[in-house]
Amino acid sequence: MSISYLWSRSFLCNRKFLWLLFICNLIGTVYGYIWYGNQMEYTLENYASWLIVFVPDSPTASLFFTIGIGCLLYKPRSMWGNQIRYLFEALAVVTSVKYGLWASSMIFAGQYQGDILQWQDWMLVVSHTAMVVEALLYVRFFGFNTSVLIGAAAWTLLNDFIDYSYGIYPWLPSVLGDNLSAVQNFTILLTIFSVVVSWITLRFARRDARRA
Repeated sequence: MSISYLWSRSFLCNRKFLWLLFICNLIGTVYGYIWYGNQMEYTLENYASWLIVFVPDSPTASLFFTIGIGCLLYKPRSMWGNQIRYLFEALAVVTSVKYGLWASSMIFAGQYQGDILQWQDWMLVVSHTAMVVEALLYVRFFGFNTSVLIGAAAWTLLNDFIDYSYGIYPWLPSVLGDNLSAVQNFTILLTIFSVVVSWITLRFARRDARRA
């Protein structure tokens, strides 16, 4: 078996593998919301309740991807169903790349400033790196276009604005407490980077698909 088979359509879109990916991402999503439980509870107690939607960033990205995989397993049959599906797919790619890189970056930035990494940190690095890889692998199987990608970019930038305007950004390692402005700027730049990478990957994926 050629190693290229591992990123081929026949392997990645095999229904058994899709179900495995769906279940793994669903479990990771549930775990992520549990991980954010304390911050979500704190937000409900101290902020307007509508802000809760913007608190759990990574698990929501994982949820978008889980929905995207679910739509590969069972494609919507209506026009509106497909439009909603495309938005979830675009959000899945942009946010998975963005928060996958963001979480690992914050962990290592904390380590650089003296934070001692625990096994949970390494687990988070591995799982968030996997978010980036799977998003870029599956972008070619998703059906969204550039206009939908712009909508996903707008939502992700809105999330950044809400996070840092209202102070509900993900809790950071304590050693990064005095670097909030730098973290905010990095987050916004990372959103832009993730959108650009998603667009480039989408263009190359579609071009290769036409040649196949």
